[in-house]
Amino acid sequence: MFSKKKFLAVMLSVTAVFSAQAVTTEGQAMDYKPFPHMFVNLQGGMQTTLTNYSQADLITGTASVSFGAMFTRAIGARLHVNGAWNKGGVSTSERDFRYDYNYITTNADLMLNILGFIPSMKQSPWGVFVIGGVGLNTAWNNDDASSVNAAAGRQLLTGAWDGTRLSHNLRVGCMAEYSINRLISINAEVDANSLSDRFNSKLSDCDDWQITAQVGVAFKFGYKKKPVVLPPPEIWETRTDTIWYEEPELRDRYENGVAEWNVFYRIRESEFEHQIDNSAEAQLKAIGTFLKDHTECKISVKSYADKQTGTPKLNLKYSKERNENAIEALKKAGVKPDVIVETGYYGDTVQPFADNDKNRVTIIRATGLRDVKDTVMVKKFRTEEVRYRVQ
Repeated sequence: MFSKKKFLAVMLSVTAVFSAQAVTTEGQAMDYKPFPHMFVNLQGGMQTTLTNYSQADLITGTASVSFGAMFTRAIGARLHVNGAWNKGGVSTSERDFRYDYNYITTNADLMLNILGFIPSMKQSPWGVFVIGGVGLNTAWNNDDASSVNAAAGRQLLTGAWDGTRLSHNLRVGCMAEYSINRLISINAEVDANSLSDRFNSKLSDCDDWQITAQVGVAFKFGYKKKPVVLPPPEIWETRTDTIWYEEPELRDRYENGVAEWNVFYRIRESEFEHQIDNSAEAQLKAIGTFLKDHTECKISVKSYADKQTGTPKLNLKYSKERNENAIEALKKAGVKPDVIVETGYYGDTVQPFADNDKNRVTIIRATGLRDVKDTVMVKKFRTEEVRYRVQ
């Protein structure tokens, strides 16, 4: 006879094997579909069969193993095997007696997860199942059948029997489950099983009700990997882009240059070097710089005398000397003769300034063209080959 201790040892061994596999697999890639998947559920708890005998004396341990699948979050099915040890009992006016026997119940159950029908709870680790199913119940090894039959008579003892008995099993129950991770969950289940009147000695033909309450651990497996969605192939093309930009550029421009220098003299003096302000050297240097910086230069030299001193004849003489001395100084400074294109001396007939003393003067005027470099921003473009992705 298969003892209770051996049965519990087998159940613990199976649980240990599945737990080790679950821990190992949990470290692997999580790229999987949550449904469908399969499971093995191991449970243990208590059971009793309702009768007119004292129920406290009929409670025994029970264990279950089931194999099933969850097709969706809400719908699943399982093959469930429950059994171990049971007790029957009968109370009559003549006597009360109790007997032990073994049984196994096999059921095909439909499992409906109520939370799976609620959209907001689809990601919850909890599950609340309504369970219903049909199956067969087998009982044997009635240890008190012979003594009962001998003592009370076979016609009264419907719970005492010899050999093996087979009956239907109709089940309705509920189960609460909590998923620790994708491979392991724990659960608590209460079932009511309707059996034919085989397992106690009530004096009626009504079916017996067996109540089981169990807790267990389920090991889930058989997940399918999510299909790998490859990105669409990349398609590249080439185009020619026109790039516009601005670039600084130097451009030549000629502008008219004009410079004028005044050579002021004392009374009765006409030497270029004897200017009142002693600026002869600076003036010659400035004229040379102008000629260097300009092209097509022309110089005019005109000399005058003040009207309030001397006579017209004498003033004309002084203006002529002043003019000749100025031209000679320019030539000595390096001015080419062909650059001096206009000369004249006017005595006191022309008074260029309102201040009389300033009219003892030679006026040197230079003109020319200056080459100027202007910086302008020029709009330009270039073409580039550009690769771009179209898909």
